[in-house]
Amino acid sequence: MDTTARTAHGQAGLHFESVLLPQGWVNDVRLVIADGAFTHIESGVAPIAGDERAAVGVPGLANLHSHAFQRGLSGLAEHRGREADSFWTWREVMYRFLAHMSPEDVEAITAQAYIEMLESGFTRVGEFHYLHHDPSGAPYADLAEMSRRIEAAAQRTGIALTLLPVFYAHGGFGGAEPSAGQRRFLCDVDQYVRLVEASRAIAARLADGRAGIAPHSLRAVTSDELTAILPLAGNSPIHVHAAEQVLEVESCVAWSGKRPVEWLLDTAPIDARWCLVHATHMTLEETTRLARTGAVAGLCPITEANLGDGYFPAVTFRDAGGMFGIGTDSNVAISAPNELRALEYGQRLQTRTRNVLGGAERSTGRALFEAALRGGARALGAPAGIAVGAPADVIALDADQLVFAGRSGDRLLDTWIFASGSPCIDSVWRHGEKLVAGGRHRERELRSA
Repeated sequence: MDTTARTAHGQAGLHFESVLLPQGWVNDVRLVIADGAFTHIESGVAPIAGDERAAVGVPGLANLHSHAFQRGLSGLAEHRGREADSFWTWREVMYRFLAHMSPEDVEAITAQAYIEMLESGFTRVGEFHYLHHDPSGAPYADLAEMSRRIEAAAQRTGIALTLLPVFYAHGGFGGAEPSAGQRRFLCDVDQYVRLVEASRAIAARLADGRAGIAPHSLRAVTSDELTAILPLAGNSPIHVHAAEQVLEVESCVAWSGKRPVEWLLDTAPIDARWCLVHATHMTLEETTRLARTGAVAGLCPITEANLGDGYFPAVTFRDAGGMFGIGTDSNVAISAPNELRALEYGQRLQTRTRNVLGGAERSTGRALFEAALRGGARALGAPAGIAVGAPADVIALDADQLVFAGRSGDRLLDTWIFASGSPCIDSVWRHGEKLVAGGRHRERELRSA
């Protein structure tokens, strides 16, 4: 149940002792919410009767890349085989796992993942959705059956959804035949047009819902198919996996004479609508060219570490003006601050220096947080941040946690991201509705009641 206080005019008032606004930290801030959006923001004021009060507020973050069903796989792929494990051996484990998943399984696992996302600081998710068909590869009677299961999970949990239906047609570069493990993903162009249409209808039923398109990768989509589906995007997000693995890069060169990101930059109309997920293995030229397009690099540091992908060239990309956001990808672990921590720590290990992504005389925590806020919003086609007109998505940190003692302003973000061993979130409001209280999503309370 929504516990946010409401006035006679249907407005809700939230008062924070300190909150991170676009201009920085501001004290004694009153946020007025109506119809799921911020309608008025006033600083330097006391709370009024009926306002809900909290100590420290920050905007909700966007999780720009999720395969929610893979949350059910967590911990099941950590047993080494007779030969060295890699992304490619992990993929075979994943194929075996999903071969038995029903629509009901997908809905339940997705809802659990979305609950964990909200509890950890994510208020919007980009669902890179490619599990379309039944275990035999045959379409369900409703082609969008699995998409509707994702919709149901988003409705139940309250998270904002950018639905990214995936076009997946082949098993390798140059239109190679798919494997048996990929049969649940496959669509032709006509089917995909119908999926995109259904996804837009689904998004329209959700509060702040969005829909885009997602050619899976150059491994799964031919050049002609990419040309055919790109007009479906319009002004909506376009997401694609690119250059996640060295073998992928080598295979792309063998097929086309170019590396994956190089091929996309030379061939596709890359602009601010695009999110290149991972983009781990790029040359200096690719990195700077990609940064100049306005496209977002979709980084998933925990998954990239779990799969042994490698390190994204974050410093070069940032210095060239590039934007990045964070995602949870395989959902092996779900935590907004831990994704940011893993990103920074990966850069520290690579450069053997500290505070790499903080910039000169800046808080590293705030630099990471604000970069992910901006990049995630662009990648998922939705506004973010605490501003008039934006969706009322805000997080209250648990200021009573001992780890926050004596901290204020940027030190709070630094501590949350780098020094907290517990979630450290007290409450989360999404679309003006209080979904998390005392660190627990309301669905957990309903289940235990």
